[in-house]
Amino acid sequence: MDFDLILRDARIAGSADRTADIGISKGRIAAVAPELPKGAPEKCLDGRLVVPGFIETHIHLDKSCLLGRCQCEKGTLDEAVVAVAAAKRGFSHDDVYERASRTLEKAIKNGTTRMRTHVEVDPRVGLTSVHALLRLKKDYAWAIDLQLCVFPQEGLLDDPGCEDVMVAALEAGGNVVGGAPYMDKNSHGQIARIFALAQRFGIDIDFHLDFGLDTTHLDALEVCRLADETGWGGRVTIGHVTKFSAMPSADLDVLAKRLADSGVAVTTLPSTDLFLIGRDYDGNVPRGVTPVHRLVERGVNCSISTNNVLNPFTPFGDCSLVRMANLYANVVQIGGRPADMELCLSLVTDRPARLMNLRDYGIAAGNPADIVVMDCADGASAIAELAQPLMVFRRGEMTVSRPAATLMRPGAGQADSAAA
Repeated sequence: MDFDLILRDARIAGSADRTADIGISKGRIAAVAPELPKGAPEKCLDGRLVVPGFIETHIHLDKSCLLGRCQCEKGTLDEAVVAVAAAKRGFSHDDVYERASRTLEKAIKNGTTRMRTHVEVDPRVGLTSVHALLRLKKDYAWAIDLQLCVFPQEGLLDDPGCEDVMVAALEAGGNVVGGAPYMDKNSHGQIARIFALAQRFGIDIDFHLDFGLDTTHLDALEVCRLADETGWGGRVTIGHVTKFSAMPSADLDVLAKRLADSGVAVTTLPSTDLFLIGRDYDGNVPRGVTPVHRLVERGVNCSISTNNVLNPFTPFGDCSLVRMANLYANVVQIGGRPADMELCLSLVTDRPARLMNLRDYGIAAGNPADIVVMDCADGASAIAELAQPLMVFRRGEMTVSRPAATLMRPGAGQADSAAA
């Protein structure tokens, strides 16, 4: 078999106890074997970990990098919504494109090869952000697959004309429909309309849901009911759901079974939820981060994602999903066993691939050669030590290269590599 490139001595995530060679041909993985024959260009990975590209399931490119335009003092969700709503009135196509491209490039440099970005549409911003991100999707297709999830941040039922704009956005090229039911007085009414749009266009759903800490009302239950009723199980995701973090273990177990039975996936957004939740507490502030590892143990598919970057919702962010998974592990106090860290890695790789219903993901023959080489030897180390991506390949072409750090010892005459 002829190869365009061979990556030798790789440790593949999920089976990092042994090494293998990866043969690439015409942008796809052609073979994975202990020792492929010579005859093609090679890169020796020296036993480093390889993952099939990180996957960002929930990020907001259109409203990233807004800190200089928004003056916020309280740090609450309501304040952030109002501040960004005001900033949106000044959005232009080029403005959205420029800020979004800055953020997208950070994600690409950190090894993200697939992404679902949520994009706000309403009668005021119209399709400005949608068109800018569709252009971005085309311009950066050499490095990343980009999905657009259109949603009404400021309400749907209570914002006349918003549904018409959402329909136009989906007709223009939106891939997924989303919602933020807590922004309407009738949250169940919004959920029903989002399901109706999903059925009309034959697309997946991704909600912002159950934000807060009051567990007496959970919109997640209505989402599960409609997923069952419509047969949309396996095509619905709910994000944030910070209320889950406040639930007693027994209640969370019951809810987990309901979610698993209905095929509703869950995305946790540690940075944003840590920043926004519990602002009214004076001491012993709750974390507000959904313990998705516990949901996974009970059959729910889950992911960890970034959400907002450098805006009033989250004034931080370098778009590293390894860093986000590490933050999650710290917050929910897991990691005593290597398997726990491996689970965190799966929450930014293969589990989000299932969440997005990707059929061509993974280091296996026939799949696209979307590959990230990490500066470590196993998945647990990647998360625990915040390992850096050294090389990123998209369809077999290198899109990112980062040299491993070296120690320049005095008088040694030779640099010592700090790579694993």
